[in-house]
Amino acid sequence: MNIRPVLHDSNRSAEAAEQAEELAQVLQRALVESDADLYDSRFAADIVWGSPKGATLIGYDRLNAIHHELMRAGVAPPSRFEVVSAHAPAPGVIVAQIRRRALEGAGFSESAMYVLIERDGHWWLTAAQNTPITT
Repeated sequence: MNIRPVLHDSNRSAEAAEQAEELAQVLQRALVESDADLYDSRFAADIVWGSPKGATLIGYDRLNAIHHELMRAGVAPPSRFEVVSAHAPAPGVIVAQIRRRALEGAGFSESAMYVLIERDGHWWLTAAQNTPITT
């Protein structure tokens, strides 16, 4: 019989929740201020980013340039970032789901799965997958 393990370390729940909330707050502040550098400030140099339109981008420089273009164009509607869940499956790893909910009825909403890795006391976003919310 194959018994599936529970990977989340409940002793690290508070840390996982805190880091997910901090990331959501940075994303929120950056969106309000239209600041691409702040938005990407926790991204690792080799981040893997799945866009809500199906593209996969690898690397901070490429992604940051795109985020600068998007912020300059003002394409992101007013939104609220909300932590849905945060898990600590291994030491130095946090998996968080954060929803971006449009504040206007016709605005764009999405849910994102983020993977954070701790290096030298700092939590870096190493991977993200963004999925549009259509309902």
